[in-house]
Amino acid sequence: MARMLKLYAVDDHHLHVKSGCLASEIFSSSLQSERFSNLINGNRCARALIVLIFFFIGGCASQTAISKPKLRGIYHTVTPGETLYRIGKAYGVAYQELARVNGIQDARQLRVGQRIFVPGVTKPIPVETITPAEPAPATPVSPEPGFETFLWPVNGTINSGFGPRGSGFHDGIDIAAPEGTPIRAIEAGEVIYSDQLRGYGNMVILRHRDGIISVYAHNEVNLVRDGQRVARGEIVARVGSTGRVSGPHLHFEIRRNNTAQDPLRYLPQLCCLPASANVAPEG
Repeated sequence: MARMLKLYAVDDHHLHVKSGCLASEIFSSSLQSERFSNLINGNRCARALIVLIFFFIGGCASQTAISKPKLRGIYHTVTPGETLYRIGKAYGVAYQELARVNGIQDARQLRVGQRIFVPGVTKPIPVETITPAEPAPATPVSPEPGFETFLWPVNGTINSGFGPRGSGFHDGIDIAAPEGTPIRAIEAGEVIYSDQLRGYGNMVILRHRDGIISVYAHNEVNLVRDGQRVARGEIVARVGSTGRVSGPHLHFEIRRNNTAQDPLRYLPQLCCLPASANVAPEG
């Protein structure tokens, strides 16, 4: 109704009205005119009409729609074995934030097929591939029988080990090395992921025999593609500082049956040297 009213000029005998929210401006200026004042003072019908015009023009302000900003993100469909923690870790979003955005009161209560909105990301990722189910307990380093032949992935210095770190858990080891240093496959396998991942930057994941998976993150560049077969010792990436890092290094993980393992139990032993010792790939 407010859009149906708009004031024409007021003459000595009539008050003319037409549509539009600009009527409020015209009407306000008209109130200040002497001719308009004389008109309404001597005309009861005009005074009644003024009341109606105020009523309808007042609705003009409510015609402006106020749109609520939409969050950018994607919907992730929960699959068997996934938890809010694993989903959040894969996408680089705190599980508490996922719970808040999705109105989830109990983070443990997820059902297969449920759609979870993940803010700030642009495409779905394979959570099962990206995030291990749970880390294996941190234990004294001892060789894992049958896996002593893996290669060291890079020539560098171990500056962060496997296990608790701050309020979280470090699922692998960090090996500092100059930008561009070659990163090699620890064993023959298949590339199951080669892309960017929030927090981890450029990441490569290889699948090997006996349920073993190796992960290489923060790469300057990935040199392999999904589905590609790689040979033992083949260069799959180069050391970089992509993602959330303080300097160039390789974040390296080993998983067995989708459980994070201490990589030092699967790589050639450094004997009695401290974790900061230099290491070099064999072969």
